Amino acid sequence: MTTARALIMPPGEPGTFHCVSRCVRRAWLCGVDPYSGCSFEHRRQWVEDRLLALSEIFAVGIHSYAVMSNHVHLVVHVEPALTSSWSEREVAERAVALHCPAHFSDKMKQSRVSTWKDDPDRIAWFRAKLGSLSHFMQALNQFIAKAANAEDGCTGKFWEGRFKCQRLEDESAVLSVMTYVDLNPIQAKLAADLPSSDHTSVKRRIEGIAHSPRKAKSRLGPVLGTCQTPLLEISELAYVELVDWTGRLLHRQKRGKIAAGTPPILKQLEISERRWTGQVRRHPPAFSSSWI
Repeated sequence: MTTARALIMPPGEPGTFHCVSRCVRRAWLCGVDPYSGCSFEHRRQWVEDRLLALSEIFAVGIHSYAVMSNHVHLVVHVEPALTSSWSEREVAERAVALHCPAHFSDKMKQSRVSTWKDDPDRIAWFRAKLGSLSHFMQALNQFIAKAANAEDGCTGKFWEGRFKCQRLEDESAVLSVMTYVDLNPIQAKLAADLPSSDHTSVKRRIEGIAHSPRKAKSRLGPVLGTCQTPLLEISELAYVELVDWTGRLLHRQKRGKIAAGTPPILKQLEISERRWTGQVRRHPPAFSSSWI
């Protein structure tokens, strides 16, 4: 029996969630469609670009994501209280960025901002919306569905109903689901290793460390978003090493060797090697108070 969505993510309450959106029937989000032979690989960038844009508008922090052939995984932290720290003008500017037609000039956008910022009821509604996981996912899925349908020259549903949502209750759940999400391309044989796992959060972290080595020791936080509050007491490099170690452990046919023993972070969380790999293999149902 499923649990009401409002009980999983009550309006106005913060939380960290694993969300999955899957294409309807044989619709192909990205990659090469084996039925038609058409390549939709470019759509992966659509999703990643849209995530980047929305993460700067909503009160969210994206900890992990993976754009797959016919579905998208996200680990998202929502912090509704963050919107109360934004001024009326800032809320209006975010709302305009979200809703303004593409043909609007900068002057037209500023005019709309000026109008909306002086409307208390509208601003209150926008604050609630900008701190809502449902509205965030709607803004993501609706945009991609319209673009894909326009490209395919068709109408109708693109996504298989609403997104699925699982609340992550503790650090162990957050860390293991982030690892599960980042390893999706390797598990699906779309990539051989983490650096080649395109359109994933772990590749973005690796590139960030390569560009700025100081990030390696910084505390692990969201890879995208306005809410940059770290949730885990580990470094960026420790997380990347953990994902790589777990991927090699789950897929022993991979090249390379992993040193014996459990990574330090697992000892900190008091999780044994056997329990950890079991959690990642059993996902998604292992950690949820409900999966809907």
